[in-house]
Amino acid sequence: MRFRTMVEPPEPMRGLEVPAEVVEALGGGARPRVTITLNGHTWQSRIAIMRGRHLIGLSNANRKAAGVSVGEEVEVGVELDDDPPRLVEPEDLARALDTDPAARAAWDRLSHTHRRRHILAVDGAKKPQTRARRIDQILTDLR
Repeated sequence: MRFRTMVEPPEPMRGLEVPAEVVEALGGGARPRVTITLNGHTWQSRIAIMRGRHLIGLSNANRKAAGVSVGEEVEVGVELDDDPPRLVEPEDLARALDTDPAARAAWDRLSHTHRRRHILAVDGAKKPQTRARRIDQILTDLR
């Protein structure tokens, strides 16, 4: 599904406004997961509702990758993304979880959001010692 909109400034509650009829036609509810295509650049996100407007966030990185500027009128393609979000466990975290059945079972019961938080904590470590300490803490918390 395609529509035209303006690239709004990267201020709070701005981005690409999605017409309500487009959101309704997607059939994924009020805040559907979507795949967005803008000038050949594609990414996944969710349509947000802010102050009664349906918006797709447009980060600086996505704006640059699509080659668009604030104030420009653009044609946007959106498709409903039925695939559940996927997370990739870092290898060292996966090995640690696999050696601890209780922690692995607890990990498998975690929501996507909680798994993501832990994965970001591990991936965000700059030193190997910090990474190992964070993995140990995750295992402790899961037990």
